[in-house]
Amino acid sequence: MKLYGMQQSRSFRCLWALEEAGLPYDYVPVKLRTEATDPASAQHPDYLALNIQGKVPTLEEGDLLLTESVAILYYLGRLAPESGLLPQGDPAQRAKFDELVAFVLAELEQPLWSKGKHVFALPEEWRIPQMLETAKFEFSKAVNALDHLLSCSEYAVADRFSFADILLAHTFNWAIRFEFDVPAHYVELRDRHYDRPAAKRAMAIIS
Repeated sequence: MKLYGMQQSRSFRCLWALEEAGLPYDYVPVKLRTEATDPASAQHPDYLALNIQGKVPTLEEGDLLLTESVAILYYLGRLAPESGLLPQGDPAQRAKFDELVAFVLAELEQPLWSKGKHVFALPEEWRIPQMLETAKFEFSKAVNALDHLLSCSEYAVADRFSFADILLAHTFNWAIRFEFDVPAHYVELRDRHYDRPAAKRAMAIIS
């Protein structure tokens, strides 16, 4: 199994999950926004043959290619059910898990990527600086909604660590790095989960 990724991008979620799951893998660093002639570039023809968007992550295992981080997380959770990355409880509990995952992707993460696109990812002629305040407003609304979605327990769903916790910790780390206003209890959540041994091992790989 190979995971192609770059530093603290969305690929870090998958790297962290691999370490939590204890599955064997090879990590292949990919460079974004570099010339296509560089063999390690996401725009190199060899990489585009794996991921036509020229993005990360990409997970390759035999004939299987996955290029969306959450699909990779679900796959790893199913490969290693004993890891608890994917809850195995009753249908209602799993539905709440899926609801939280969908919320993180659609609401909590969205304004962060909007800022990223309009600060560095899009060509300059397509960037709209005025939308950065809108992104702050949307993030604040999402954080307020999250307060009502989460239970008061240590973990996102039920009573054990899952990949929903990886998503939350990684997304709030992203928000902190992008200088959004993150409430103290979510900074503490990020710190607590990033202190896990698997997270530290994953961070050491990309450092």
